[in-house]
Amino acid sequence: MVKPDARSDIRNVTDADLVREALSGSDPAFGELVRRYQDLLYRHAVRMTGRGDDAEDVVQSAFIKAHRNLGKCRDPDRVGAWLFRIAANACKDFLKAKRETVGVEQMPGLPAPDGDPEREADLGRVRDEIERALAHLPAEQKEAFLMKHVEGWSYIEMSRTLKVSVPALKMRVHRAREELQTLLQAYGS
Repeated sequence: MVKPDARSDIRNVTDADLVREALSGSDPAFGELVRRYQDLLYRHAVRMTGRGDDAEDVVQSAFIKAHRNLGKCRDPDRVGAWLFRIAANACKDFLKAKRETVGVEQMPGLPAPDGDPEREADLGRVRDEIERALAHLPAEQKEAFLMKHVEGWSYIEMSRTLKVSVPALKMRVHRAREELQTLLQAYGS
């Protein structure tokens, strides 16, 4: 058990130091890495999977894999990017498995915000169409589109994290936008 004063000290430790401590067997150090990155990974996973429960499972699986393979993290200063790649790959694996077992029509849309019931219904339909269109994208395009347009990442940040060139990421985002536009036009007719 970490003492209360030790917890505040651990929050001031660099990621690289936390990795070294975790590799030496410190569960609180790995716990702090989880605390630092769980929200980022969860937000990405929920957008990729479309469901909070699935996202929690994917993120938990990613952290378990990261814990087992922490020694393979080549740059402890960039452990956040390494964790993100593990979670992103777990999302892709999940989507591939889901695509093989569940039809797109069974995926729920995002909940509509509170307010005017008629407007909520319209927004709900739009969200459903967007979710359905996103589900049809290849995982790499969906991931790049969400990172760029939902999470607000720069292409350079995306490139460093995903280990993909900036031009390739721009092409993925461009193709995702084109495909989404085509699919949304088809849904509207």
